[in-house]
Amino acid sequence: MDQGTHPTPAAATESYYDVPDGVDILGRYDEEFAKILTKDALKFVADLQREFRSDIKYALERRKEAKKRYNEGALPGFDPATSHIREEEWVCAPVPPAAADRKVEITGPVDRKMVINALNSEAKVFMADFEDALSPSWENLISGQVNLKDALDGTISFHDKVRNRVYKLNQQTAKLFVRPRGWHLPEAHILIDGEPAAGCLVDFGFYFYHNHSAFRRTQGAGFGPFFYLPKMEHSREAKIWNSVFEKAENVAGIERGSIRATVLIETLPAVFQMNEILYELKEHSVGLNCGRWDYIFSYVKTFQAHPDRLLPDRVQVGMTQHFMKSYSDLLIRTCHRRGVHAMGGMAAQIPIKDDPVANEAALELVRKDKLREVQAGHDGTWAAHPGLIPACMEVFNNIMSNAANQIETVKREDAAHITEQDLLQIPVGVRTEEGLRLNTRVGIQYLAAWLSGSGCVPLYNLMEDAATAEISRVQNWQWLKYEVELNGDGLGEKVKKELFDRVVEEEMGRIEKEVGTEKFEKGKYKEACKMFARQCTSPTLDDFLTLEAYNYIVLHHTKAKALN
Repeated sequence: MDQGTHPTPAAATESYYDVPDGVDILGRYDEEFAKILTKDALKFVADLQREFRSDIKYALERRKEAKKRYNEGALPGFDPATSHIREEEWVCAPVPPAAADRKVEITGPVDRKMVINALNSEAKVFMADFEDALSPSWENLISGQVNLKDALDGTISFHDKVRNRVYKLNQQTAKLFVRPRGWHLPEAHILIDGEPAAGCLVDFGFYFYHNHSAFRRTQGAGFGPFFYLPKMEHSREAKIWNSVFEKAENVAGIERGSIRATVLIETLPAVFQMNEILYELKEHSVGLNCGRWDYIFSYVKTFQAHPDRLLPDRVQVGMTQHFMKSYSDLLIRTCHRRGVHAMGGMAAQIPIKDDPVANEAALELVRKDKLREVQAGHDGTWAAHPGLIPACMEVFNNIMSNAANQIETVKREDAAHITEQDLLQIPVGVRTEEGLRLNTRVGIQYLAAWLSGSGCVPLYNLMEDAATAEISRVQNWQWLKYEVELNGDGLGEKVKKELFDRVVEEEMGRIEKEVGTEKFEKGKYKEACKMFARQCTSPTLDDFLTLEAYNYIVLHHTKAKALN
């Protein structure tokens, strides 16, 4: 299939991997990939797809129904039908000893050098990401599976030819958690019974099938593997994951409750479902995490038709805003009441090597944010760069001393009284032209990198993933839709198409100056600009930027092409 066209099943395409009945692989053939795409592993993934595809479709339909309700004026809230789950006393299964101490977790994509460096970092956990930090090309996804398998087999190495340096694993490494894609993302290179596989089942299925035994032996002390689960909106989605885990455990012949997962609470509807999500995953849970950038994206998306709930510039929407603080406090209270970890949010800063003063100021911001988290009761936090780990670890160790976590010691009973109004309170702040410009500049540059194969992008001393581009896109869209006044500039200008077009043109000029003309011409900046601007000005808001963008990175190979 040519780049830029929508992925469609190719009836005449012959598979060149050894595949079970009903499975077609349309991605490039590679001998290394064939070690992952074995007939038995493909059968395992196909069995998961066949058993759970109707449940997944139903869950996605229910998301659409909820969106329609919100667009007609309804607000998300606690479900009266499940009040008994919220009110009754129950706990999740005990936390496995191998996952007890998670003070600092580093996150990043699954490229080979990143996997080695992250596992060798001083972090307690490495969350290897097939989701927002990865551009899901065939090459990235399957080479990522190869890299994780080699890491758990202990054979991984990487020769950096530019630096003439060989990277290998240390004796002691971080614990590995893996984040598959969300329910909504297809895998267009693998067809099962003629339709694209669910991306999450592909990511989970191959990783689990090849690595459950090695993980339990070398990392999990008899438990595992461990996962992070993204983009959930309702406990029915947690219930599907629980059933997937049970099936996987049965197939592998391991004890029920071996697999453990932390769910990211990164959508506004999910904050009202935290007890219910933990309840559905009771045997398989190791907590919840504050996915704060996606949470802000979800706030805008949920209230896309509510002009009375417009956000200020995104840089003003921090964790001290009442609705964000309420979300964090309630998450801690819920998790500790149920006996599991309450994980904090991302420190996205990157060390600024050429400016010690700016670097120290950035580190001080990180320390303050982490101190707020640990004092609130979080059991651990995220860092995007190995250079931040010592500062984050020091803050958590200073408060927690030798304790592995705060599950039993910080119960946050005061957060029991947090209301729907607290969780929905409109954030305070102003809107500025610089906010519009930053959204546009960051959104275009992130998308250009994503289309070029990179999902984790350093921009303006921050490590950005898809969540930042999503906030940028939906905020621009909402400001344009309601022609909001930029009330922080003192000029009272309204965000109309003419202003947006001028901002896009000027920011493209700025991007070209910053990256240089050669990189600008070779990169996918113009394609990214068109796509980003179209999404910001579309009459209806797309659910996810990456769904449209995915069509541009799908590459189908026929057997003849692959063997030439």
